[in-house]
Amino acid sequence: MSWSGLFWWRPPCLLRVVLVSLVSDPDLALRGVLWRSRGAWLVLKDGELVKPHGEPTKVDGELVIHRSNVAFLQVLAYGDRQ
Repeated sequence: MSWSGLFWWRPPCLLRVVLVSLVSDPDLALRGVLWRSRGAWLVLKDGELVKPHGEPTKVDGELVIHRSNVAFLQVLAYGDRQ
């Protein structure tokens, strides 16, 4: 077994602020720090609900999203979280 087989694959956008558009609700997006990727699940911390023409709404706890519900995932620049 090679050394590369001992390490899990890590998404390049892990621990970055992302904006996730959902398949189930195209008018809603989730913004937060991509904290963990476990199998088919993504975990966002410090999350917000983002609706068009509205202020972002803070969410308590973690947001858990199944990959099949992700229409688009955008990695935001550091200054985009305001």
